[in-house]
Amino acid sequence: MNCAACERPRFDYPPGSVTEFCYFTRHFHSLGSAATMKFMNTKWVGLGLLCVLPGAASAQTADEIVAKAIAARGGLAKIRAVRSERVSGQITFGEVSGPFVVELERPLKMHMQFTIQNMTMVRVYDGKSEGWANNPFAGKMNPDAMSEDELKNISEESDFDGPLVDAKAKGNQVELVGKDKFKDKDVWRLKLTTKNGDVRFYLFDAESFLLLKWEGKRKAEGQEVPVESYFSDYRDVGGLKFYFAIDSGSSAEDLNQKIRIEKIELNAKFNEGEFSKPAASAAPATPPGR
Repeated sequence: MNCAACERPRFDYPPGSVTEFCYFTRHFHSLGSAATMKFMNTKWVGLGLLCVLPGAASAQTADEIVAKAIAARGGLAKIRAVRSERVSGQITFGEVSGPFVVELERPLKMHMQFTIQNMTMVRVYDGKSEGWANNPFAGKMNPDAMSEDELKNISEESDFDGPLVDAKAKGNQVELVGKDKFKDKDVWRLKLTTKNGDVRFYLFDAESFLLLKWEGKRKAEGQEVPVESYFSDYRDVGGLKFYFAIDSGSSAEDLNQKIRIEKIELNAKFNEGEFSKPAASAAPATPPGR
């Protein structure tokens, strides 16, 4: 669920995205190399403008594009009626893959975990002020309390409405860059600046107004790394449109992280213990709901 093999997964989140885990759209490379193992120890897990036409953009505003994108997904009322989500499937890094599950509940509660090569990462946020995470890929087997910076990130990840819904109230600024091209489609390009100063770009199909692409940068070991995520295989779940396929990487030629969602459950019932500090485990964990 922008993120997955590090300590920051938001499948990164456009309106209604599976969460800005993204969930795991945030960012990875193959798990096979030493460089990757080092990369997975970072604090974020998991996105040239073409043919910009400022004149055409004048017919639309950023608020209008966002409103149409929300309507394309099923409408604001249906989005807000969802009290909880469970998203499960498979995540692949290079040549290795494994199951993931993300559980989200209002307000801002999250439990995410995925298992790769018999090692399980878990990230939990109680929706208030505390979160916990482990990173077995860096030798950190048991969950520790998140730092202040990590808590700032997790509170955004756990907002499964996404940063474009009620953007102003969340302290986010949305600007319309203009008309663009994505493959053979006309798209609207929006620029989002979060309250923390992060800048991202969202490309919405000019006909369907569904999200097709996300662009951004993430910090890894003190350096900014470009990330792109591509969204496809939209399906209807409970009257809302969700993408079931996310391909991410540093460029269109380097999409080495793939998420294939198998099931989305809306208004699922959770044990509140799922959003508390996880118990230390001596053996690899099994993702919840599996």
